[in-house]
Parts: sequence; C-alpha cells; structure tokens
Amino acid sequence: MPETSGEIARRLAMRAGEVCRRYLPNGKRVGDYWIAGDIRGAKGKSLYLRLAGPPSGKRAAGKWTDASTGEHGDLLDLIAASCRLADHRDVLDEARRFLSLASNDRPDRLRCAHRKSAGSAQRLFAASEPIAGTLAETYLRSRGVTDIAGLQSLRFHPRCYYRSDAQSAGERWPTLIAAVTNLDGNITGVQRTYLQRDGSAKAPLATPRKAMGLLAGNAVRFGVARDIMAVGEGVETVLSLQCLMPSLPMAAALSAQNLGAFQIPTALKRLYIAADRDEAGMRAFGHLCQRAMEQGVDAVILLPILKDFNDDLLQADRTAMTVSLAAQLDPKDRACISPGADRRRR
Repeated sequence: MPETSGEIARRLAMRAGEVCRRYLPNGKRVGDYWIAGDIRGAKGKSLYLRLAGPPSGKRAAGKWTDASTGEHGDLLDLIAASCRLADHRDVLDEARRFLSLASNDRPDRLRCAHRKSAGSAQRLFAASEPIAGTLAETYLRSRGVTDIAGLQSLRFHPRCYYRSDAQSAGERWPTLIAAVTNLDGNITGVQRTYLQRDGSAKAPLATPRKAMGLLAGNAVRFGVARDIMAVGEGVETVLSLQCLMPSLPMAAALSAQNLGAFQIPTALKRLYIAADRDEAGMRAFGHLCQRAMEQGVDAVILLPILKDFNDDLLQADRTAMTVSLAAQLDPKDRACISPGADRRRR
C-alpha cells in the first residue's frame, strides 16, 4: 500500500534535525528546537520547529510555528515552502527522495499529473505578453537590469491570479512570468513574481513569488548553451551577472535546492556556478560541482562581492564587479566580460 501524507510526515519527523539542516540551513539548533527566520529559510528567530516530541499532536516533533505571521505546519509544509513546490505530489516526491523512498504513485497517474501541471504553466505563459513597456520592465529596471532585449523566457501578465491559501479570497496582481524549460526547450513550469501596482517592487504579499509545474532539474534560460554557460539561483541574480557578460548563456534554477539538481547539458565543457554567499548557496555549489565532475564537465564557482550578484549590481562599484569576475573566470573566457555592453545576446 502507498504511504499516506501523514505517514511520510511522521517519517520526516523522526529525522527532523536532518530535515532542518537541509531545508532550513540558515537556522540553528537551540535545545529541542530549530530556530530560523521563516519557513522559506531566511535568517532570524521568528520560526521555531520542534526537534523532539510525541509522534502526533500539537507538541509533536516536526511541528513548527512562525511567531511573526502565525503560520504553522509540519515538515511537508516546510519542504513545500523551501523548494517552492505548489503541487502536493511534487512535495511528496521530494520528501521521498530525502527519505530515499521509491515513489509509490502509479506511473501512469504520476505522468498524467505532471502533464497537467506543465500544461497549466504553458497556458499561463502563452496568455502573457512581452515585457517591453510593461510593469515587468519597470520592475527589472528597479533591480538594475536595464537591457531587456532578447529576454524571450520572461513575459508579463497584467492580472495574474493569487491566493495565499485554500481558505483565503483570490486577488489579481501584475506579474512577471518566467518560463521554466527542460534541456529540450519545452516549458515545464513557470515562476510568478507578483508586482506592486506601479511595478516598483514585489507585491506586498506573504509569498510574492510562486512557482507551478515541474521545476526539478529545469531552469529559466537566457541564451542557448553550447560548450560553456553559467547557472545561478534567482532570475534577478542571473540577469545581473549577464549585464556584465551578455554573450554568455545563463540559466536561473530559482532556488538553492534546485541549483544543486540542475540538469547539465550533455555537450557542455565548462559550467560556471554563480553561488550566493550563504550556507545554502555553498551547499548547492557542492552538489552541482560533484555532478559536473562526474559528467566530465569543468565546474567553476563565481562568488559575488556581497550576498548575491543583484546586490553587487545595485550596491557595489561596477569596476569592482568586473575585476572580481575576471579573477574568477578561466582566462579563455574573460572576453565574455563587457562592462559597457548595451547589447544582449539574441
């Protein structure tokens, strides 16, 4: 018989400390609790999760509460938020991978669910419009990305549906839509970044970014990878890096967890991994670097001056960014750096 969600949650609770170290790496253990900033892994002390307790009930191991928002849940909820997974089946699959369990879903049912999820993402992307002249362009400019030419994987939806949970009323917000594709170029999912009404920043929502579809191993791609490319976490981070290296194909994996699982193109010879300067970023680099070496691909880390490359673009000196990048690139690839470039690879 397939294991139920409750059974999987209880198995996760038996390894609550390991779950926290993997999915909330910015937190720390304090007695019988794991303390973190929020369910998505930020630093801080608002969220507390029980590492020990009875197998069920309010004080059970694996139960967490965010004191600042009132949110609460179990370790399946934690995995869903940390990995930005909207489909409960995807959450269960990720939990099974962590527990080293074989998926108990019938293959035909799983394939059907995957096709439905990817189909919804494809329809949303098709219903959106190019970003030029929209609030999506306004938002990207606020993040320092001023050249939007050729960004075919990004689109804009003026009234994208948003609902924080099953009980809340739905809303509609202007939204930056990013297409997630596999190695064959097929859209498998999208990331939605909900924007303020004037496009000046992300919308004031509990979860201003949401993903749908199949994300694992896939990415938002900018340019066509051949023998070299770069991959990082967020869309803004990767676009910030591409501002200095417009000729280098790049991809955004959308999370540290998915960066470690990024599917490496078979013909690739060198992979630059743009890691955030935090524990999750370093862990993702380690996972992806190991897999690259197993495939015979040269893996090179690119580190920002500050926390990530978008912080660098907005706060650091551009010349300092150029010098820092040049020192990290293979000498053969330094020609990719073009600090004054105003053209993006088509």
